[in-house]
Amino acid sequence: MLPISATDAWRAAHPGGRIGLLELSGIDNRQPSVELEARKREAVARLRQRYRGFTRQDFLALPAMAVYARYYARFDKTYHVQLQLESLVLKGRDLPSVSPLVDAYFLAEVETLVLTAGHDADRLAPPVCIDASVAGDRMTLLAGVEKPIRPGDMVLRDAGGVSCAVLYGQDNRSPINPETAHAIFVAYAPAGIAADLVEAQLEAIEDNLRLFAPQAVVERHAVLAADGGQA
Repeated sequence: MLPISATDAWRAAHPGGRIGLLELSGIDNRQPSVELEARKREAVARLRQRYRGFTRQDFLALPAMAVYARYYARFDKTYHVQLQLESLVLKGRDLPSVSPLVDAYFLAEVETLVLTAGHDADRLAPPVCIDASVAGDRMTLLAGVEKPIRPGDMVLRDAGGVSCAVLYGQDNRSPINPETAHAIFVAYAPAGIAADLVEAQLEAIEDNLRLFAPQAVVERHAVLAADGGQA
């Protein structure tokens, strides 16, 4: 199990915040999953029915979406899951097929709206911690572009630096890849997102993952609360 801690800086900067952690091993991520693809199609049809006739303002009125929208607005940004859901419902686009592990958490994300990142756990170098970004933090994004990180954001940090930031996504050092057999999913929940919704996200990811990796071993399933301990 990958050692992960939460810093006092994160707790101070994000009172009421929560982090969901789901770590699994023994996964084969190399082949597409017919069962997962079918679930994705069913989910998209369900989302289009649920949100039929919605406008952008209607999406922003959803309780979880409103919490994330306020978080992103502090940094003059738009919650990217909002844009993804609008793309599915309003523009008729389908969920992408990246790899089973990525698709498993992305599918859960658009259903619960809980922001999540997935990492190859073996590519994260201890010590690993949930932290708050500070002036001078930088990260090389998935696209290979180095990006300064805005101070005060929720981040995942390892020995190599910032590995993920809520506002900018993941680095190019630790993403899930076809050979990933040991993965960790990190759900970022600002104050206002209930613990049971974070739990629902972790459970949904695992349920999706079991479609193609029934043998996967759960190394960690936990929700950390900024106000202390687990929640």
